[in-house]
Amino acid sequence: MHQKPKIDRTLRTPEDLAAAGLLAPDAIAAAARVGARFEIAVPPALAALIDPGRADDPIARQFVPDPRELVDHPADRADPIGDQILSPVKGITHRYPDRVLLKPVLFCPVYCRFCFRREVVGRDGGMLRPDELDAAIAYIAADPGIWEVILTGGDPLVLSDRRLRDIVMRLARIDHLGAVRIHTRMPIATPERVTDGLVAALATSQAMHVVIHCNHPRELTEAAVAACRRLIDAGIPVQAQTVLLRGVNDDAATLETLFRSLVRHRIRPYYLHHADLAPGTAHFRTAIEDGRALMRALRGRLSGLALPTYMLDIPGGHGKVPIGPDHAGPPGPDGARRVADNDGDPHIYPGPADAPRLPRPPQS
Repeated sequence: MHQKPKIDRTLRTPEDLAAAGLLAPDAIAAAARVGARFEIAVPPALAALIDPGRADDPIARQFVPDPRELVDHPADRADPIGDQILSPVKGITHRYPDRVLLKPVLFCPVYCRFCFRREVVGRDGGMLRPDELDAAIAYIAADPGIWEVILTGGDPLVLSDRRLRDIVMRLARIDHLGAVRIHTRMPIATPERVTDGLVAALATSQAMHVVIHCNHPRELTEAAVAACRRLIDAGIPVQAQTVLLRGVNDDAATLETLFRSLVRHRIRPYYLHHADLAPGTAHFRTAIEDGRALMRALRGRLSGLALPTYMLDIPGGHGKVPIGPDHAGPPGPDGARRVADNDGDPHIYPGPADAPRLPRPPQS
């Protein structure tokens, strides 16, 4: 690995990245054009993982700006999952009857180059005003059909412990809520943020769950694991979401190592997301059939504890659906199905006892 200077602050400009040895000097101008449209931030914990000697480094690919981000693809959408059209009040997205997203802040400790909210995160006005937060919580309290609130953004853990505790306690007073979930990159990107004070603020709710975002086994550093352990030991379950990314983790060996490592540290692999149609991210997206082939390969070599569900968020706000491989074919006239095993070999599974029987062939 090439030598690089010690990094003790978040890198926010191409010049910062170049000074840290993570961007070639002749790439600064192109990266600046990317940064003029999409935010840049690489905190020390992640910057330290980047190998500047590898052109294909999977950590750099996730966080260092790339000129291809300015290439528009016909399928790209500014709001790929329909956040804006399903927002009844500012800070709320209500896509499913029983749960809502609450986005108190639109800032992040790190800006992923494939982010599906990259058109809105990190911009001015990225935090709800007190009256806007009041209106968002009032919306939740007024709808008894809402069972779960998912705090997301941005990254909610950029808020102070006091602000987080206030939000969590206000949600805990809503009787019809059964669960509060936080989606965060913080334990991976800035593990030092997961202090005893933060854990205490989150543990105010007995129904708290934390879902981290982790895409590559190298992200599970000793510090990141310790941050997750602090949450888990406090009784807060931790799960993980992963985005399937070309050139980062689109091979079975990498995903197998990642998912096994997560389970080893008491973190359940939850979803493997097909990459969304965010602007400038076409170079990250795989074909759905490639993702299915990976899931088929993993099914044969991973415990069910370590196997996430492969999910697609249908563009336009129509929600997430599983898109993993279907091992069972359609039923025949007698209800029997052809079922493929993990090696792809076919087997016949009989239909139910009351299925119609095919006539026996005549005896010769």
